[in-house]
Amino acid sequence: MISPVRIWDLPTRFFHWLLVTHFTLAWLTAGDSRYLDFHVFFGYGFLGLLLFRLLWGVIGSHYARFSSFCYSYSAVIKFLTTPSSFSNLGHTPAGSWAIWALLFLGFLVSGSGLLTLGALNQLGPLEGYFNFAQGDLFHWVHTSTAWSLLGLVILHLSGVILASRIHRESLIWAMITGFKNTTCLNEQSVPQHPLIAYSLLLFILISAGGYFQGRLFQNPNYQPFPSPPLPQLSLWQSECEDCHLAYHPTLLPQRSWQQIFAEQHNHFEEDLSLDEDTLQQLKQFAFQYPAESNLTKTAWKTHSTLSSSQIPLRITQTPYWREQHQTIAWKQDSNFPAKLDCVACHQDAESGRFTAAAMRLPTATDFPPSR
Repeated sequence: MISPVRIWDLPTRFFHWLLVTHFTLAWLTAGDSRYLDFHVFFGYGFLGLLLFRLLWGVIGSHYARFSSFCYSYSAVIKFLTTPSSFSNLGHTPAGSWAIWALLFLGFLVSGSGLLTLGALNQLGPLEGYFNFAQGDLFHWVHTSTAWSLLGLVILHLSGVILASRIHRESLIWAMITGFKNTTCLNEQSVPQHPLIAYSLLLFILISAGGYFQGRLFQNPNYQPFPSPPLPQLSLWQSECEDCHLAYHPTLLPQRSWQQIFAEQHNHFEEDLSLDEDTLQQLKQFAFQYPAESNLTKTAWKTHSTLSSSQIPLRITQTPYWREQHQTIAWKQDSNFPAKLDCVACHQDAESGRFTAAAMRLPTATDFPPSR
């Protein structure tokens, strides 16, 4: 006689589908700077769920405990050669190894994500511990591990579908309902533990509400990751802002500023007419904080992508600027922002930081054509 028995408790099922959701949303929000705060939140949630699973693997119900699915290599081989001989209701030997691999890669992608956030974006708990060059390495590890994890998820899902056909029972449906069919009359259903499951869900919802409250209730110029101000010079601001945005010195290398000041009487067909004292103060500020100072990710990228022979006099001439703006179709309409109108897209342009999360690409409705 076949009867349904609950083998997956509610916390295990909640964990499973919440992990799938967080991984999917983290994947979909990766690579787009405008959604960095979403990616970070789902990454934190993904790591938090993994930590919960470690705890639940020790104190959870029978089939959720790690001790219930520790199989040897020989057991995995035997299962793969004769899968119909396996009768345990919990994870299969092959499935258990996939779970261990998923946990390992999950922690690796989470750890490399935290390192990337701290080094490349100068955010999070590891902010300031690593430099931008190390951040590039961490980002490569993070991306590579994420792709490996996706491949393992696809392999795991394929195994679940295959096992479901062999045993003529949907393992996916079992992870939704918690029940599997068995002929063993002595098999008892595991407890549900609803308080723990709903507490887990409630904690995530409250965390999301607190994290995204700025997007929900504040103005459109809300910046999820406010950055500390860069060094500023009031004289620099006053002299530059007469004609354009006071671009921070970190946006060009020192050799560019040297040539710009040397040609101050023909500054893009304008005579700056700077007196000697003003000129020296501006030089000192620019030479102290050029792109080589690596004060920001933008500064580091600008400097690292320039050859030693290149002396760009415009920010738009730097390889990094061109790379970042190559997909933008600049319009001739006078109402559409020009290349020098940084504040149209970068909310922190005046500070000179140009962080990823402070970027908002305008739409056609923001700049209607002139009549």
